[in-house]
Amino acid sequence: MEKEEQLLEKRLIELSMTAYHRDIITYSDFLNLNELNILHSLPKDRLYTRYVTFGGYGTAERQMAAFLPDALYLRGITDMEALGFPFSVLSIEPLNEKYAEELTHRDYLGAALNLGIERSRLGDILIDGKKAILFVEKGLSAWLQEELARVRHTSVMLREESLQDFHYTPRFEEIKGTVASVRLDSLLSLAFSSSRTRLSGLIEGGKVFVNGKLMTTNSCQVKEEDIISVRGMGKFQYKGVLSRTKKNRIFVIIHKYI
Repeated sequence: MEKEEQLLEKRLIELSMTAYHRDIITYSDFLNLNELNILHSLPKDRLYTRYVTFGGYGTAERQMAAFLPDALYLRGITDMEALGFPFSVLSIEPLNEKYAEELTHRDYLGAALNLGIERSRLGDILIDGKKAILFVEKGLSAWLQEELARVRHTSVMLREESLQDFHYTPRFEEIKGTVASVRLDSLLSLAFSSSRTRLSGLIEGGKVFVNGKLMTTNSCQVKEEDIISVRGMGKFQYKGVLSRTKKNRIFVIIHKYI
């Protein structure tokens, strides 16, 4: 195991132990897909408490973990709002939309990181036309609103939105096609219009996750509503089988997020 993974495991276990002994909720930083997989893969007997994860909306890739003391968990308090995850929602808008550039995820992320913010303190970045939504640790919200004045050549303004009132429905492209089976490699080939051979390399290289869990075998059978994420390429949701062809191929539908 890599040293970084060992340190993360230790940190997560310490957070769980603190929640247990002090009877309080403890929170991690924002965890990426690899880090979430490490958390989900930890044997239950190594953690002192249960936990839930949340990133601001249902299909968020970067999420915080909240470790719940037994008294809270047994009372059934797992509502995301009640748990008080310590992050804010910031809307980033151009000061003058007429002259604003078409900015990308990389542009917004780079502008924040150039201010010296660690990536682990930032959640997902959602692009909506010439605007963006950024999830950020609560303690950084006011500072970021003062300091982030420009993204590339575009002057911007930031304002905080209510996390409780925030709703996001991801946009997607509907893709239909035939596959030999609902194996992971077959669905990846349909979603990304690439050969199964090339995509098998991504699976073996540890870049493919199903519902946040790392998958390293091509033959994984995907279930309806599963969300498949490929680092550096995007993600999609498998919606199910529509029909079978005369040659017994399976006609399926997926929603590829855009």
